[in-house]
Amino acid sequence: MSRAAQSNSTNILDRPLGRSGGRGGSSSDGNYVSLSAFAYIYSELVQYHQGRAASISELERRLESAGYGVGLKVLELVAYRSKETKRETRIMNMLQLVSSSVWKALFGKAADSLERSIDHADEFMIIDYEPITSTFVSVPQDLGQLSADAYISGIIAGVLDGAGFSARVTAHSVELEDGEYSKSNTTGMPPRKDKAVFLVKFSPEVLSRDAALER
Repeated sequence: MSRAAQSNSTNILDRPLGRSGGRGGSSSDGNYVSLSAFAYIYSELVQYHQGRAASISELERRLESAGYGVGLKVLELVAYRSKETKRETRIMNMLQLVSSSVWKALFGKAADSLERSIDHADEFMIIDYEPITSTFVSVPQDLGQLSADAYISGIIAGVLDGAGFSARVTAHSVELEDGEYSKSNTTGMPPRKDKAVFLVKFSPEVLSRDAALER
């Protein structure tokens, strides 16, 4: 293989997940990981941990733990790609990095929204209307309260912790309000009636540091 061909080839670990027929490309696009392959592997991952968990909360913790290590690696990858010599020190800047650069590296698109809680200063929300991890996973009735997106919340926690922003991250499924999210569906699946909300609750130490930097 020529040097030019080598420089143009993309390592599979550098590719985001594909999306059928819309944003993020198709599984036939060499720049994306096969979505069907990911859906199969993730389904097997959920079943593996389900057989070893005694409760829904334990299963979610296991999925979060599986995603945490991925988050640490993704942080390294994003930092390497950006060629930046500085690191983020402010909460909002770090969350914007997560909802944009990290999301694009993983899913080929930015998160749909980043919001700050009105009631709690230490809480922020990253919103995705089409989270891959729950779009292609069918949760049985006996696990009706399970958040299949807990894996992504673990990734977020890993990224934040690796960057020095200790936080508790949880995934929640929230019903769509009337008229909310009018964008076209890009997964080829029936329109969802809910969205994924990743609630980020920072530790007091991180909040104190951010307040000190603001002065």
